Amino acid sequence: MLHAIVMAGGSGTRFWPASRAAMPKQLLPLAGHRTLIQDTVDRLDGLVDEQRIMVVTASRLLPVVRGQLPQVPEAGLVGEPCKRDTAPCIGLAALLVLRHDPQATMAVMPSDHVIVPAERFRMAIRQAEAIVEESPGRLVTFGIKPTYPAESFGYIQQGRPLTAETVLAAAVHAVARFREKPPASVAEEYLAAGNYLWNSGIFVWKATTILEALAAHQPECLERLKCIAAAWDTDQRDRVFAEEFAAIKAISIDYAVLEQAPDVAVIEAPFAWDDLGGWSAVARQLGSDRMGNTIVGKHLGIDSVRTIVHCSEDHLVVTMGLEDMLVVHTPDATLVADRAHEEAVRRVVTELEKLGWNEFL
Repeated sequence: MLHAIVMAGGSGTRFWPASRAAMPKQLLPLAGHRTLIQDTVDRLDGLVDEQRIMVVTASRLLPVVRGQLPQVPEAGLVGEPCKRDTAPCIGLAALLVLRHDPQATMAVMPSDHVIVPAERFRMAIRQAEAIVEESPGRLVTFGIKPTYPAESFGYIQQGRPLTAETVLAAAVHAVARFREKPPASVAEEYLAAGNYLWNSGIFVWKATTILEALAAHQPECLERLKCIAAAWDTDQRDRVFAEEFAAIKAISIDYAVLEQAPDVAVIEAPFAWDDLGGWSAVARQLGSDRMGNTIVGKHLGIDSVRTIVHCSEDHLVVTMGLEDMLVVHTPDATLVADRAHEEAVRRVVTELEKLGWNEFL
């Protein structure tokens, strides 16, 4: 059966000061009335039963996640004791779903994407599931047709078409190669070539297949994960989880497995996608007024253009003569920045850590 694994351990530092360690971006309503993680789980309605949804997050976030996702059973909430990137997260999820379903297929997805319409997302996941059922050793990922030469996304180079192998709804190719986040000039080349897709970080595969791949390429990681899974229903679970997970090298599933796997397919996503990587992504989602401003909260703008303001309804922010600026107000911290420096917002967190100002993290 199909199981959905929602990865929700990110920190969202580019959304500081709205996104904090105790309430990162996936737990915020940045693109609408529902939080990003709620939207992610809402998209699964009609695709998988709630009993087959697993949300993997940081242990400190479990109470908030539990409150936002009351439909997910307690057994489906997993709190990592420390951050170790996506490969250990996915490996542990695979071991846990196999305990109850030896034939499990996993649909793995981040919790902070905006995807519409939900119906086309579900159709795409079912398409990937069909591919995996036909070729159980295949790993399937989703690529997004690029609309501009993005430097902040990884890319997937498409290889030979695989569409003829089954009746499919969207174009499917073998993956020729995964490419790192490129400089602007290379991104321009990828866009012009026409056979590169953005790497969405959404995957479908058999649980047994991904574990076999981890055994081949990350055997020490897998052995530690097996120790955790073995202790899962015992009173030693918390201790073993903390000790073994902390000893694992942090590594993404792309580096650990996908870049080395012999049989990876990419589906060109038939849905609209945005990974909300920064405040400009929020502007794309929410739109702007006639002056190009995107406003959330109570704001008075005088001669301000192309400016993003994010504040609460009980605190007035007034901007005068601002152009291409970012203003984010929270009860204990305010960010004012040139929008051209948006990618550097994460540096604020680094500097706060150096100063020991942890109350603002």
